[in-house]
Amino acid sequence: MNRKITIGTRGSDLALWQANFVKDRLAENGIETEIKIIKTQGDSILNLRLDKLEGKGFFTKELEEELLTGGIDIAVHSHKDLPTQNPVGLTIAAVSKRENPADVLLILKECADVRQKLSVKFGGTVGTSSNRRKAQLLAIRPDLEIEDLRGNVPTRIEKLRDEDYDAIMLAKAGVSRLNIDLSEFYVEELEPMEFIPAPAQGVLAIQIRENDKELFEKLQAIHDPEVAEQIAVERKVLNLFEGGCHMPLGCYCRHDEGKFQVWASKAKDSEDFPDRVFLEAESTEGLAEKVVSRFAAERKFPSHIFISRHLPEDSYFRKSLAKRNIEVDARSLIRTFPTIHKLDPFILKNVDWVFFSSKSAIEYLFALQPVFTKHTKFGVLGRASEDVLRHFGYMPDFNGEQEGIDTSDIAEKFAEKADGSMVLFPCAKDSLRTVQKAMSADTKIVDLPIYETVFEEQVEPSHADVVIFTSPSNVDAYFQDNLLEPGQKVVCIGKSTGARFDEMGVPYALPYSPDEVGLAEAVFSLDF
Repeated sequence: MNRKITIGTRGSDLALWQANFVKDRLAENGIETEIKIIKTQGDSILNLRLDKLEGKGFFTKELEEELLTGGIDIAVHSHKDLPTQNPVGLTIAAVSKRENPADVLLILKECADVRQKLSVKFGGTVGTSSNRRKAQLLAIRPDLEIEDLRGNVPTRIEKLRDEDYDAIMLAKAGVSRLNIDLSEFYVEELEPMEFIPAPAQGVLAIQIRENDKELFEKLQAIHDPEVAEQIAVERKVLNLFEGGCHMPLGCYCRHDEGKFQVWASKAKDSEDFPDRVFLEAESTEGLAEKVVSRFAAERKFPSHIFISRHLPEDSYFRKSLAKRNIEVDARSLIRTFPTIHKLDPFILKNVDWVFFSSKSAIEYLFALQPVFTKHTKFGVLGRASEDVLRHFGYMPDFNGEQEGIDTSDIAEKFAEKADGSMVLFPCAKDSLRTVQKAMSADTKIVDLPIYETVFEEQVEPSHADVVIFTSPSNVDAYFQDNLLEPGQKVVCIGKSTGARFDEMGVPYALPYSPDEVGLAEAVFSLDF
């Protein structure tokens, strides 16, 4: 290619980083380029919330007009800012590799409280201009005050420094690309499976004129087809909902262990409690349509659900059911009792790690008022246990849910972390010891059976449409006196719980995440 290519971009630090990133990639492939800065409507109007601006594409329209008139040859966009339909005559020729799609909370250190979910102090003020983020934030933390936040990334961070907010929420991709030092803040990264990002978040879109075939071919050298296939699902979901950037919609698709996994969150507005879906499929064909069908207004939902766990009135899962007028029978079928009443302080002085395989193990250990050294690290199986640990003021150094959903996989990953150290395992008297068995011979294992489980007597049957079992013990307790009724659907938390139904030959749904958000996704995703 002999001609010099003009790259059009907005003028913010992040937009210029993105344009220079593309410029460098093209230079590696022998293509000479220059950069032209173009101001957009979104850059000019800073006194209105994004959802109050007229029309769609307020960060992209002017760039696209320059493309159509020949003022530039390439427009570089943050893909999540693009409308789902290209203007006539334009096309997306290439997409970049995906930067981490997670959102992050930047919290003033004096306003951080790890005992709270998301680590923002109770009643704190969070800045965000996104309806998607606001809806998900309030669903998890209804006590928070959400205030509008506009401006480029450095401007938003400066507003936090000025203490206009207690915390702000940003896309991790932006702060990573700008290499901003965040050490003055408490930073909470939110996994995209937990806090669902905007469609195509973390991906750059390279837009050109449709008839520029030569440039299209050259751009394939920097195109990532795997990312393109995954974000096509996310963008198709957005398109089918006929939504724009202001819609309270999160969608995230990834390819993992041979399957496409997709999470979606949608609310009517920023104040509405969002519905959530998690689906898996062998291919992306029809996957977006299947996701959207779960949100259809005419869908049938169960009228009654049983769960083998007590649910507080303000629980996320209870609120997700209340939105659909679903009755819930929440009762544990087991009781737990402490097996020790005093803790030898010498044990804690020497342990490097404490690993919790259940919420009860955390509660019973902390009831003994343990004193840990400042070097002690903590491991948990998943988010539900993390929430309990946070309640006592500690963050886990290892969360198995970030490594996989199979306990044996989690055990192997933890063994890699803690190999050769001394690990304390507070556990049930009849624990399966899956994690302990994965540890190497060089690891000193300290088993601490801290509680025992007994079944409730004469467990009453449930006639609910969906029965949810939260542990193998609860399954055993229920089926010592009862049978499944015809038509009842089963949801299990954890593969060890599901194994009980494998033995019975009974199909069941397994939430991706073994917590209340995962339960809400699982129930909402069921067919009736």
